[in-house]
Amino acid sequence: MSEIRLYVTSTEKGAAQILDILSEVFGEEDYAIATTEVDEKKDIWEASVYLMRDEEEVVRDRMAAGIRHAFPDAAIEREVIPDIDWIAKSLEGLKPVRAGRFLVHGSHDRGKVKANDIAIEIDAGQAFGTGHHGTTAGCLEMIEEVLRARPVRNALDLGTGSGVLAIAVRKLRPVPVLATDIDPVAVRVAKENVRRNGIASGIRLETAPGFHSPAFRQEGPFDLIIANILARPLMKMAPQLAAHLAPGGSVILSGILAEQRWKVLAAYNGASLRHVRTIWRNGWVTIHLRHG
Repeated sequence: MSEIRLYVTSTEKGAAQILDILSEVFGEEDYAIATTEVDEKKDIWEASVYLMRDEEEVVRDRMAAGIRHAFPDAAIEREVIPDIDWIAKSLEGLKPVRAGRFLVHGSHDRGKVKANDIAIEIDAGQAFGTGHHGTTAGCLEMIEEVLRARPVRNALDLGTGSGVLAIAVRKLRPVPVLATDIDPVAVRVAKENVRRNGIASGIRLETAPGFHSPAFRQEGPFDLIIANILARPLMKMAPQLAAHLAPGGSVILSGILAEQRWKVLAAYNGASLRHVRTIWRNGWVTIHLRHG
């Protein structure tokens, strides 16, 4: 069964609004939702949902109903995704990424690791997070900054994807890390990446939607919580996330478009977290907040 993409063309601001709507419509369901810049000079962007072809009718109807009020003239278009070995294809141009002391690289670039690098080996695969997206790179940079500035006894990587951020924390500090994801495939990939990076213990990986798992009570409260997800779910979970944060703890949030920053900050200010710093990368932001 081949995969297709349903998409709407708009401006950057419009695509960001549509992304918010689609994130709410599809919630925590297993659909990839993304925005893509098509033409920088003309400000043309696409907001897309990726799905299997047999789901098209239902997903199209839900997508249309979701955007109809804010974008009554928007046309939903479709593209069939060709059956390509995307892992092999992506590796062709996947270069190592530096973020602070971290070097995220594929297995084909082990020879590029230098003596003082904190190397993390992640091959392109089924789970999000190779370090090449601005959100992941921003998180890596912020993790190093936070761990350098203050002691951290434990950490939570919420929505771990490939496991790259949990691995980064564990490589910098020998503290226990809980890494969770709603997608069991991502958790399986993350476990393999943890093993590949020579980490025998200290990272607990669990499949868990939101905060619905006994693991959070068993391992928390946390001195550091990292959540690289999307703006809308981040805003919804602000009270729960704050409740799992230890006094004086830090939160690193990403998956946030630059224009969504103020809404996210407002949600977390309402949960008694204060803004410390924002990193900007390629239209995305990574935000550091503190408790107290």
